[in-house]
Amino acid sequence: MENQEYSVGLDIGTTKIVAIVGRRNAHGKIEILGVGKAKSLGVHKGIVNNISQTINSIKAAVAEAQSSAGVPIRKVTVGIAGKHIRSLQHSDYIMRENPDKFITDDDIEALKDQVKKLVMLPGEEIIHVLPQEYKVDSEGEIQEPIGMHGKRLEANFHVVVGQMGSIRNIARCVREAGLEMEALTLEPLASSEAVLTKEEKEAGVAIVDIGGGTTDIAIFKDNIIRHTCVIPYGGGIITEDIKEGCSIIEKHAEQLKVKFGSAVPELEKDSTFVTIPGLHGRPDKEISLKTLAQIINARVEEILEMVNTELKAYGAFEQKKKLIAGIVLTGGGSNLKHLRQLANYTTGFDSRIGFANEYVANDKNQYLKGPEFATSIGLLMESLKIRDKKQVLEVEEPVQEKSQPETVATADTNTVTQQAPVQEQEIVNEQHDNKKAARLTFGQSLMEKVKKFFEEVE
Repeated sequence: MENQEYSVGLDIGTTKIVAIVGRRNAHGKIEILGVGKAKSLGVHKGIVNNISQTINSIKAAVAEAQSSAGVPIRKVTVGIAGKHIRSLQHSDYIMRENPDKFITDDDIEALKDQVKKLVMLPGEEIIHVLPQEYKVDSEGEIQEPIGMHGKRLEANFHVVVGQMGSIRNIARCVREAGLEMEALTLEPLASSEAVLTKEEKEAGVAIVDIGGGTTDIAIFKDNIIRHTCVIPYGGGIITEDIKEGCSIIEKHAEQLKVKFGSAVPELEKDSTFVTIPGLHGRPDKEISLKTLAQIINARVEEILEMVNTELKAYGAFEQKKKLIAGIVLTGGGSNLKHLRQLANYTTGFDSRIGFANEYVANDKNQYLKGPEFATSIGLLMESLKIRDKKQVLEVEEPVQEKSQPETVATADTNTVTQQAPVQEQEIVNEQHDNKKAARLTFGQSLMEKVKKFFEEVE
């Protein structure tokens, strides 16, 4: 099997590292070839804090994925999160040299490059520049400006920023695990690809991905990304609270949370207890499920209040910005019993659990149904998009080269219909050398900078 036939998503999480190998079938669905999973030992709250342990965990997950898929893994699309991630809104514009020519991808890229020149805080780097709405001359609220004519091209952007040190650490771990990073993607954006529908993005929806170390949020309205953020609390801190509150070891605390945990104490009976075995001959310990739920509830309410704060910052309670589709809860933390009811009560929005297997064709045993796989499947989908774009470019280039003599032959004619191909060919010729670079995804362009940095260091 050729390497280009399949893609790989690599989710470097706080509690687990998942590698998923897949390809697109004839019906457009994703066919999973292999899955690898390993315990994450060197990541804290989405940030790498132990290089060697993270490398070993990545190697273990990738080796398992390779074994189950029966194919070699070289390129991966990786997710990034962590408390260092922040986002901002920015408007910018360019004045086009020749307004008679229609707007192309190159004009869009030039506008994005203008935004990338923004001065950030020391040590910060722009990860994503996401266009929201365009304006051509005096005409606003344009979703797709390509093909239009105009002198001034303007857009509102959602800019995602992160610490360069954290980005370099992830790049180094992937590189030293023997892999090449195809792209770097913000994890809530990846999760949204896997669990949200077009109708939800149109109506207005917030995805809340509760992971082990962080809770990632992305808000969509009118099919446009409006707000992203990372809250530095997740399922791990709930386990820590249970461990401290019940005076038990972390292993037992995690088992209690997963098997018996509830986010609403009122729905648990006072008379129900669970027995935890004592350590090294010590007596067993009985814990009330209501007490357990009270510990969990306190922390979950705190996390949901932070989510509420972000919703208010976006303006979700205003009529024009209202999230008609409510909230979609995903990530491993969304498996917590009665979480949906508590989210409904705390935020005032209807919510549902987002399962990641909607786009997967061959998940017969429902292994990937769990919301904890939302990010990794989303990263796989992003990787497949990158591969599809490359294939389109490879098909387009020979066609354009072949049509060049024909367009030159009609260069002296004066009709509008014959001049249009000449203008298109001029654009192709001007940008021929850096055409592929101009059409790289944001993650890929960022990776070029990271690669250049390491080459300079070496």
